[in-house]
Amino acid sequence: QVQLVESGGGLVQAGGSLRLSCAASGRTFSSYVMGWFRQAPGKDSEFVTAISWTGGSTYYADSVKGRFTISRDNAKNTVYLQMNSLKPEDTAVYYCAARTSVLRLTTWDEYDYWGQGTQVTVSS
Repeated sequence: QVQLVESGGGLVQAGGSLRLSCAASGRTFSSYVMGWFRQAPGKDSEFVTAISWTGGSTYYADSVKGRFTISRDNAKNTVYLQMNSLKPEDTAVYYCAARTSVLRLTTWDEYDYWGQGTQVTVSS
């Protein structure tokens, strides 16, 4: 079992930045590929980004490429999402997720563990 707890969400103006954190406990953190998804009200969940076990490979949705950066610190059992140049359309609940495979990374249902989510609101 892996427990994931997100933090760092909040209200920010367009063009601003936020850094989300996801702390993991339980089994060996470095065994998991970590991802971030988001879900806006009335919309389906959307893949945002993912990072491989050692951090050597990262994957981004086109909508966030160049603005968001995912990283991980396996010594601290934590994955981060640095979000810059935020836009109102980035407003959503952001979820951290974990899985053991890099296949089908963009698919919500392929992940094994989920955090409770953290709200990000970007005002125009």
